[in-house]
Amino acid sequence: MTQEKVSELLKGINYPGFSRDIVSFGIVKGIQVSVNQISVNLAIATQNQEHINSIKSDIERVLSAGTGIADIHVNFDVQPVKQAPTNGAPTGQQPIPGVKYVIAVGSGKGGVGKSTVAINLAAELSKNYKVGVLDLDIYGPSLPMVIGSNEQPKITAEQKLIPVEKFGMKFMSFGFINSDNAATIWRGPMVAKLTTQFFDDVIWGELDYLILDLPPGTGDIQLTLVQRLALTGAIIVTTPQDLALIDVKKGADMFKKVNTPVLGVVENMSHYLCPHCNKESEIFPGSGGASESERLDVPLLAQIYMTPEIASSTDSGEPYVFKYADSPITKMYASMTEKIAELVSE
Repeated sequence: MTQEKVSELLKGINYPGFSRDIVSFGIVKGIQVSVNQISVNLAIATQNQEHINSIKSDIERVLSAGTGIADIHVNFDVQPVKQAPTNGAPTGQQPIPGVKYVIAVGSGKGGVGKSTVAINLAAELSKNYKVGVLDLDIYGPSLPMVIGSNEQPKITAEQKLIPVEKFGMKFMSFGFINSDNAATIWRGPMVAKLTTQFFDDVIWGELDYLILDLPPGTGDIQLTLVQRLALTGAIIVTTPQDLALIDVKKGADMFKKVNTPVLGVVENMSHYLCPHCNKESEIFPGSGGASESERLDVPLLAQIYMTPEIASSTDSGEPYVFKYADSPITKMYASMTEKIAELVSE
């Protein structure tokens, strides 16, 4: 029995919740093989004991069956959780004081439900972490509507903005400080100046996650926004149509330009879920999110159903995952947040 043979067997074990195997995931750090014993050393960042136990059990089962050796040792080196980058970021990118992870939610085009995904992702994360949401869509800010608040942020004596708080989260949006549609005629330099204020002059305090809801598209304005901050990673939202593949690629290329890792793809509106019988029906042809996540070699974080309740919860100003806490869709968001928590801590 050789190390190469053991490595090949380990490639048949997927990391919990992902389609990638533990070898390509990069957590296998060493393999020792003797006549009657195999030792596998893993470096892992997750604190999820259930996932650790699952990996250990899978390795013991696969190696015992594949090699005939019963004495299998699996050693875990649990790595400390990493913070958002504070140095070594590309020139011009700055961290936000007190914020551990900054995650951008983007889309190659509008109409894919990016803001709905962003707010429900943040809401689900807030069940276990301190979370803030920054709505950077200057031209069409939707955050005030989706959280049901038109409260204006308070300003300190030092001219700093205090985020609006609701649902146990902190929020900032141009929609809180602008009651008309003047933003629709703004030009790039003015937008850049305002967003710089959002980055520099908002007192977020201590947060585990800050979710950035980016404007749709991949133009100069979007690129300027992500260049300004040291992002932990990005999530790309799309829909199942094969046409959406082009837009996902554009989004991935944009984040690549600023050395921001794509954490994964969310395929929104993957199916229609009937509220009466829970039967799934295909809305759009194709498998855009699944296909593109495979091409980019990143996880397909979730395939989110479409239901009337998602629209009604948005209209009522309460995140879906709070209003329908026990629904299948909320469970999808819960699974997605677990995957994201593991990815950012690796």
